[in-house]
Amino acid sequence: MEPNSFRRIYVERTLALIKPDAIHRSEEIEDVILKSGFAVLQKRKLQLSPEQCSDFYTDQYGKYFFPNLTAFMSSGPIIALTLARSNAVAYWRILMGPVNSPKARETHPGCLRAKYGTCDLKNALHGSESFYAAEREIKFMFPNSVIEPFPSRAETEEYLRKHVNPTLVRGLTQLCKHKPLNPSVWLADWLIKNCPNKPQICDGAAVEDRKKEKNT
Repeated sequence: MEPNSFRRIYVERTLALIKPDAIHRSEEIEDVILKSGFAVLQKRKLQLSPEQCSDFYTDQYGKYFFPNLTAFMSSGPIIALTLARSNAVAYWRILMGPVNSPKARETHPGCLRAKYGTCDLKNALHGSESFYAAEREIKFMFPNSVIEPFPSRAETEEYLRKHVNPTLVRGLTQLCKHKPLNPSVWLADWLIKNCPNKPQICDGAAVEDRKKEKNT
């Protein structure tokens, strides 16, 4: 496996809402979510007031469907979920499918909105449009959650280049030299033993030897 392949892996968080029209199918929907590779970090059941719905959908304010949207979303309980996986925002939106459920049944029959939604308003689910929107929406639904800022792609690649790839290259080089029967287990053990962040524990004799080496 190439060290650079790790650069394509980004763990994101996104907000998922199971809307009032689909809450009776929430267990089925959550099962699909878990089987699709998502981890559920936070979950709560709540009912929003019309005012809270207006605040949550503030970016939709002024659009013709806004009154119906806030009325529907405050008409019954919803389930809010913080989901995590690589490229969570994009994958969750793909899994949900198009906004209009009848059209989704024609174009994306396997998506969740095609299965659980009935129209463009009562379409069963909500998902954040970007990870910046996800940060705001997660904080809205889970006010006490602590959300660390997302590192930029450049920052992530720089961290991997400095702190991950050198150790991984050494490990892969040793793997090629030893050619163990179970390479995955061997490499995992090697990485644990040679982790640069792992504290180095030395006995007294080893410490004294190092002091002598420094003084000579």
